Amino acid sequence: MTIPATVRTRVNIPLRFADGYAVTAEAVTFRGLADGAEHLALILGDLSAAVTPLVRLHSECLTGDVFGSARCDCGPQLREAVERIAGTGGVLLYLRQEGRGIGLYNKLDAYALQDQGLDTYEANLALGLPEDARDYTAAAQMLAALGVGTLDLLTNNPDKAHQLRTLGLTVRATRPTGVHATPDNLRYLHAKADHTHHTIALPELADIAG
Repeated sequence: MTIPATVRTRVNIPLRFADGYAVTAEAVTFRGLADGAEHLALILGDLSAAVTPLVRLHSECLTGDVFGSARCDCGPQLREAVERIAGTGGVLLYLRQEGRGIGLYNKLDAYALQDQGLDTYEANLALGLPEDARDYTAAAQMLAALGVGTLDLLTNNPDKAHQLRTLGLTVRATRPTGVHATPDNLRYLHAKADHTHHTIALPELADIAG
């Protein structure tokens, strides 16, 4: 396991989403994270009562989470995850990994290449960047600092479970998120399923495309 991180601050924050859903989260910050980034944990529901807490590793997406961009499914996934975790007890890790770790400006450069016909992964490679630059060492440190060693992981991405297990955590099960498909993000979702084997129900996407 990596060098331990420690809890820095705990504070309650009332959350309210555009559709009216509201919940209070305990926001937790950390010292000693491996990458030095300001990642945030949101404890939702009763973590102490959860036999196996539900955990989501959510990578920051300014365009989707804040501005509601329809080019990805990040905003709807964040909204779904908060409610599902609050209902069972668990943790949402909000990780500062914009654009699968390449940063905001590079992500927008990749969008421009996607407009020329490349998919989301091809665009990253064309910029000389990795398809997915994310490393979840800090996420494992955060969970350990919160006393979470065994979890159910809310994700469609098999790499997240693989990395957490390699880092010493016990991922009992993975639970897929919903498929938040629109005409604007259809190619993006197909690319995730085809390139990195995300568990996305493609027949639903075909219905939208038709």
